[in-house]
Amino acid sequence: MALGAATRPAATRLPRPGRPPSGRSVAGWSLLACAVALALLFVAHNARRGAVAARIANPAVHGAPRPVAPLFGWTHWLGLEQVGTIVSMVLIVTVFAVMWRRHPKHPILLAAICCTAIVWQDPIMNWAPYAVYNPQLWHWPETWPLVSISPTVEPFVVIGYVMFYLAPFFPAVWALRRIQQRRPLDSFVWRHPLISLALLIYAIGFVYDAAQEIVLIRTGMYIYSQVIPFGSVFTGTTYQFPLLWESSLVTTVMIPAGVLLYRDDTGRTVAEKLGQRIRGFHARPALGTFAVMFLVLNGAYLFLYGGSFAVIRASGAATSVACPFPYPEAKVYDPQGLYAEAGQPGPYSAGIWAGWESGQSGRPQVTAATTGSHCGAKT
Repeated sequence: MALGAATRPAATRLPRPGRPPSGRSVAGWSLLACAVALALLFVAHNARRGAVAARIANPAVHGAPRPVAPLFGWTHWLGLEQVGTIVSMVLIVTVFAVMWRRHPKHPILLAAICCTAIVWQDPIMNWAPYAVYNPQLWHWPETWPLVSISPTVEPFVVIGYVMFYLAPFFPAVWALRRIQQRRPLDSFVWRHPLISLALLIYAIGFVYDAAQEIVLIRTGMYIYSQVIPFGSVFTGTTYQFPLLWESSLVTTVMIPAGVLLYRDDTGRTVAEKLGQRIRGFHARPALGTFAVMFLVLNGAYLFLYGGSFAVIRASGAATSVACPFPYPEAKVYDPQGLYAEAGQPGPYSAGIWAGWESGQSGRPQVTAATTGSHCGAKT
């Protein structure tokens, strides 16, 4: 049967719990617990706060003064967001462990791992859309090779990817089932369930992303230092947001994550079917499912999301700068000289990917504008 055929799918439910875990599985979970503990120690040892490295630090500024007030003037948002991320991830890991013992290798659990695993690309995906994070967030050392691709810092809070990229699937598939119940078998939602699910994920994901990001930007977690004026909101201010571009492009990861989990009348997901088509995975269906999910999600994130923003960077279309630059303890991220032209005082940083990666040959020589210009008038 072809994928997405117009047949009534089996209900999306977890299988019945298997037998109690053996001594071998208990030993495996003990090793996993030790690995998690070591990972936490590694994170704690390498944690940084503030603009530490010379690559981004502004030596003329001490402390962390802010030229604009955060949401409601409350200055403790970062602490709340970081503690909230820790608590959320502890709960997610706990639920994951319980569900894995009851339903090992379930596709939803495998998808959760894959959605978390793509976090290795986050520094690239901060560079591509000019996402500049607040240096006061707990972050990795700024000098690490992959980490240093980020315009300023690479924070720990991004570990919560699974809460972002997988979440829209659940309300979308619920809505699709309800719509299908009310429609005849020859209707569009039955004949093209994968397209219907993708459209629902796009709509839900767009709103979900926009609401989340606008609030996080307004609380001071990060900014989009340059955006395309068309399709963006609050342009020219510190809290500008590329609504049309960002909230659409993030769904290029949400949609495949959800579509791969769609179950048809056979009770198997799209990912399971695709995995069985790959020679070598017939005897290891769970590994095949995981491999499909991992490759598809990483590819979508890198080429669809990141590639689209890389094209925007190279085109020079992102001409609206976030004024004033809100993190004076760090150098102003200005790879194309637009901040200097707008009157934002330096020092400036072009980042380490200001060459062919950005479609240019380093930061252009720009004469800083007078303080009466756009950014200068606000600082």
